[in-house]
Amino acid sequence: MLATALMSLAAVGLDGFLGEPRCLHPLAGFGWLAQQVERVLHAPSRLRGGLALTLLIGPAAAVSWWLARLPGAWGTGFSIWALYFALGHRSLHDHVAPITSALRAGDEPAARVAVSRIVSRDAETLDIVPAACETILENGNDGVFGALFWFACLGAAGAIFYRLVNTLDAMWGYKTARYLQFGWAAARLDDVLNWLPARLTAITYALLGKTRLALRCWRAQAPLWDSPNAGPVMAAGAGALGISLGGPARYQGQWHARPALGTGAQPVHRDIDRALALVRHGVLLWLAVLFIMGGVSCLNTAGV
Repeated sequence: MLATALMSLAAVGLDGFLGEPRCLHPLAGFGWLAQQVERVLHAPSRLRGGLALTLLIGPAAAVSWWLARLPGAWGTGFSIWALYFALGHRSLHDHVAPITSALRAGDEPAARVAVSRIVSRDAETLDIVPAACETILENGNDGVFGALFWFACLGAAGAIFYRLVNTLDAMWGYKTARYLQFGWAAARLDDVLNWLPARLTAITYALLGKTRLALRCWRAQAPLWDSPNAGPVMAAGAGALGISLGGPARYQGQWHARPALGTGAQPVHRDIDRALALVRHGVLLWLAVLFIMGGVSCLNTAGV
């Protein structure tokens, strides 16, 4: 466990220093491969979708497990790289930075363009600041805490497995005629993998913000949200910040009635920075917990 804590710290530091690869990003290659597999196997069939998922994820997880078990610095180095690859902490800040810069400059059109790059709803109708806050809170789980959780549980293979499933869900997990059946396996597996990390993320947000309010919003509002994992994360996050999120949103020309999240005033641009700080402080808390668990494990091993 102490080794896991040290590797996690190294990967978080590497992510903070380097950010996402500027070129030859592994996920770009995986996305291309997924498109080729989809082209060959696609049909309105859950079985076909499950087969495509297995062909893409199984070999990658097996190779990751083998590489992480290499002796000495080889296995350790690969494990650190795997978590660095799976983390999206720095990229979350990088993608949000143009939004906050444009808002501070009073350039709403530029802010709307910037936020449209990180949300799936129609750009011309979205509320810029609430949309940014919702994305930060949700991606705190999907891009940060979920990867840390599965790395702590299963090492490099867990982190790689989680990130690739998350990527396939983003590609295929839509309730459209094309993907309703074919993407079912990817969407359901992503829900399963995120069930516990999402709730730990919600607890993290609650502990670092307005705790009672966050827990109350989680209990009352999360069951109303259409996603079993985004609901707890976003409701607890909004409550922790003391802001109101959710509400109607338009996706691909169609309005969707979403329930309210959190309570209090509508967020202003400084709340974007507060949401980022909530994720950032959560990472520090998780690392601290890993080191405490590692220290306790070492003491138990030594018989102290």
